[in-house]
Amino acid sequence: MIKCYKLEQGHVVEATDGSDQIMHVVQPDDAEKAMLIGKFQIDEHNLNSSLDPDEMPRMELEETHIVVIFKHPKSYSAKDNLLFRIDSVGIFLYSDRIIIVSPPDMTLFGGRAFHKVQNLQMVFLRILSLCINHFLSHLQVINQISNELETKIVKSMENKSLLQMFAIEKSLVYYVNAISSNVRVIERLKANAKNNQTGGLTAEMLEYVDDLSIENAQCLDQAQVYSNVFTGLMDARASFVSNNLNIHMKRLTVFSVVFMPLNILAGIGGMSEFSMMTHGVWWVYSYIGFTVFLCIVGIFTFYLLKYLENKEFGG
Repeated sequence: MIKCYKLEQGHVVEATDGSDQIMHVVQPDDAEKAMLIGKFQIDEHNLNSSLDPDEMPRMELEETHIVVIFKHPKSYSAKDNLLFRIDSVGIFLYSDRIIIVSPPDMTLFGGRAFHKVQNLQMVFLRILSLCINHFLSHLQVINQISNELETKIVKSMENKSLLQMFAIEKSLVYYVNAISSNVRVIERLKANAKNNQTGGLTAEMLEYVDDLSIENAQCLDQAQVYSNVFTGLMDARASFVSNNLNIHMKRLTVFSVVFMPLNILAGIGGMSEFSMMTHGVWWVYSYIGFTVFLCIVGIFTFYLLKYLENKEFGG
């Protein structure tokens, strides 16, 4: 599917007059791929790279245009189970048009980022900025989810929350790799800022590229900090789950020890020897007395275990 847009009074608007100044390509079929390759001289490998989420970011100089493969976070869905994935977007910048090849979940030209854009070069830079800001927003969400999971892990002895933390840690590894790869694209873009194939970048645009470089570096630092914190605390979080399980097992053991002698005495009390020992005593009194005796034994056993525990740990 191909949607066409154009620049009109500093805004990116949908083209209704047949203009193809800005083309947004989503999941192109074979006919659309053939048209992009034949009419606009897009290399087939570069076109396929734009649709490959595992492709490494890069910038290439062609005869009529430049090619940028940039990474951006895939829109999250509930079925991902807290695993945040990475997608690729391909940008083909000509002197008179720009072609964007992106996955279907990437929203373009819908926010304030594409207001007050003077030319196609600035549209190109705003798309890169959109990808970086998307990473930053996902990192904020990951931080919020992490705080919620930490609270659950402290109280839970199940593996569900811990597995979710592992998924987020894995996602951060992907994010750090993708953002660091985007750094090299921005650096090469600065090195080729005066390239005639794209019309060159003005001083204002170069300043914008510097801002992109700073934002991307901050995004990378933030992702690395989150990744290091997750890596360093995963053992501690696993220990929380193990410790909670040990506490529950300890309580179960205490109950088992308390009721063990009671079971033995109750078994004796159910035999005929008990009736023989209480011969001449009304059975109601004898069994009431036996029940009271069992309670005393149980309470004594419980407090004996508490005393031994406190003595062992110096309490």
